[in-house]
Amino acid sequence: MNSTKENSISVSNLSKSYGNILALNKLSFEIAKGELFGFIGPDGAGKTTLFRILTTLLLADEGNATLCGLDVVKDFKKIRQIIGYMPGKFSLYQDLSVEENLSFFATIFGTTIQENYELIKDIYIQIEPFRKRPAGKLSGGMKQKLALCCAMIHKPEILVLDEPTTGVDAVSRKEFWEMLRKLKENGITIIVSTPYMDEASLCDRVALMQGGIIMSTNTPENIIKQFDTPLYAVKSHSMYQLMNDLKTWNQTESAHLFGQYLHLTIKDKDSNAIETYLKSKSHQDFEIQQITPNIEDAFMRLMANKSK
Repeated sequence: MNSTKENSISVSNLSKSYGNILALNKLSFEIAKGELFGFIGPDGAGKTTLFRILTTLLLADEGNATLCGLDVVKDFKKIRQIIGYMPGKFSLYQDLSVEENLSFFATIFGTTIQENYELIKDIYIQIEPFRKRPAGKLSGGMKQKLALCCAMIHKPEILVLDEPTTGVDAVSRKEFWEMLRKLKENGITIIVSTPYMDEASLCDRVALMQGGIIMSTNTPENIIKQFDTPLYAVKSHSMYQLMNDLKTWNQTESAHLFGQYLHLTIKDKDSNAIETYLKSKSHQDFEIQQITPNIEDAFMRLMANKSK
C-alpha cells in the first residue's frame, strides 16, 4: 500500500503481539488528509497499541505505516514534529499551571502560545480564567481541554486522540466533539479512538475494531446500512423473564438489552411470530416495534458474524 499526497496515513499489514497475546492482526487502512476518522471498539480491541505505533512510541512486529509520506520507523523524528498526541491518561504536569504547561509544550516545539493562538483560541478561552491553577486541580473536562491545547500548540498536520472523552461527563463529551469539528475545518487530519458507540456517528468514517482486527471500515451511515435483517425493539412488564424467554427461543438470532428495550433479530423474519411466542410464554402488556439499527447494533452483529 503506497502513501499518496491525498492520504495522511497509510497502514499495511500491521501486527503486534505482547507475548502470546496478539494485539494487532495484520491491520491495513488509509486515512485521507483532513478526515475525522474514528476507531471504535471496547477495551482490549487494540486501539491504544495502534496509536502508539502511529505516534512512534512503539514498534510493530510486522507491516509498515506512513504519516504524510513519512515512515514511522525511519522518519520517527520528523513524524514527532508533525503530529499532536493526546494519550488516554492525562499526562501533563500536574504541579504546573495551565499557562505553564502550554508554554512548556510550545517551547519544546520551537513555537510560542502567541504564534498559534488563533488555532487554539476557541478552546483556550474556556480555560483561560484558570490559567494560574495547577493542572492537577482542574476538573476532568478542563483537563481534557488543556491536553488538547497542548497537543495543538505547534499546529500539527495530524492529531491523534486516544479515548479523549473517557471518564468525562456527557456535556464535556459533546463540547469536545464540537471542538474537533472546528479543528477539522483547519484541514487537520484527526484520528480518534473511543469505546463509545454513539461517538461513531460524529466521524467522517469509522473502523470497528475487536480483538486486534478491523471488522468494517466505512461511513457510519453505510455501516448501519450493512445491517441486513429486520430489527425489533421488544419491551415487557417483566424484562428479566422476557430476556430469558427470548434467549432460549429457537427462532432468536440475537437478543441484546438496550436501555428499556431488548433489541431482537429472528430467523423467521415474521414479527407476528414474536407476538405468538410471547403470548405462549404468558407475557402481557408487551410492546414490539421494528426499528432502525444504530451503530452499536451493527457492531454487535458484525461481532456475531465474525465468531461464526
